[in-house]
Amino acid sequence: MADKQLNLTNLQPAQERKDRKRVGRGPGSGKGRYAGRGIKGQKSRSGSHKMRAGFEGGQMPIHMRMGKLRGATSKDAMPVGPFRTYTHPINVRDLDRFESGDVVTPESLVEKGLLKNTKIDVKLLGTGKLGKRLTIRVHAISASAREKIEKAGGTVELLREPVIRRKRRMTRTVAGDETEPEQTDDAATEAPTEQGQ
Repeated sequence: MADKQLNLTNLQPAQERKDRKRVGRGPGSGKGRYAGRGIKGQKSRSGSHKMRAGFEGGQMPIHMRMGKLRGATSKDAMPVGPFRTYTHPINVRDLDRFESGDVVTPESLVEKGLLKNTKIDVKLLGTGKLGKRLTIRVHAISASAREKIEKAGGTVELLREPVIRRKRRMTRTVAGDETEPEQTDDAATEAPTEQGQ
């Protein structure tokens, strides 16, 4: 074949061609009667392999049978909703970009490239060291970060007042059994006693 000139008379395919199996042409065709689809059922119908993701044959799918997870990590609540609690973390070691005496605000953090925009609340964390006197104005701050800032001579001003949670106090009997928890309010004050009693 190599010594012959290639023309239309001796042109041949690179591989031998095989005819496709013609299904549904009777019992004698090799794929007759059910044409390889089995007997009845969903997979014997046309379009049975084009089902959407999560389809379970018409029964209640698992994402509807299971309960929804509520809270800050709920997919139903993020990124909007009453459960949105995300804050952008920034450590005190990142504040080295500021000069001593500067005022650190969300707008100044954007200018320094530490924050993308001011749409998300900022929380200052205490990782790292700080040796500059700064005035911090953020939405939230950790106890360790506040300690390091005040130790360096700086001040902290919160842009949003923290939520005061009510403490739960357990009362115990003589035998050591726990009773119902008593909820006390930190802001509540005791009633003044009358004089002379």
